[in-house]
Amino acid sequence: MQKCVSSERCAELIIIAASHNLNEAWISYQPVLLVMYLVQYMPFIGFWLMDKTRACSTSTYIDTNELFTELKEKWDGLGIKTTVIIYGRGAIVAVCLSSILVWLSSILVGAINSVPMLPKVLELVGLGFTGWFVYRYLLLKSSRKELAEDIGSLKKKITGTE
Repeated sequence: MQKCVSSERCAELIIIAASHNLNEAWISYQPVLLVMYLVQYMPFIGFWLMDKTRACSTSTYIDTNELFTELKEKWDGLGIKTTVIIYGRGAIVAVCLSSILVWLSSILVGAINSVPMLPKVLELVGLGFTGWFVYRYLLLKSSRKELAEDIGSLKKKITGTE
């Protein structure tokens, strides 16, 4: 017997997602949905989990006790637990800080967009700069060569080979 989401339930979930203006909705049953989340957001763990469940491909049943026992054994066998914890905390802090920066930049862009005429003026400035850049660096062969040399010297400075 194959486990499926009924068409009535699927239609209900699609309507709910559409009414909430969601760009994406994942409709499935557990544990497949959990595995797909893991594959999307933590690919290493998700693919490892898929490899573990592939042995019993006729069934979608996952023995969670066996899974957690194996995870605990791997964790206990890990010799650099403090490093893993530090990297994990660092990743969490980086995600939090980047979320805050994205939120603040969206507030700033919203504030700039609310000032009358300022967005159009900034578009004109960007268009003018683009025109100047094309004229200065891309129009003539000698200026393109100069741009390539400037980029090459910048690469050398960054990599420290200069």
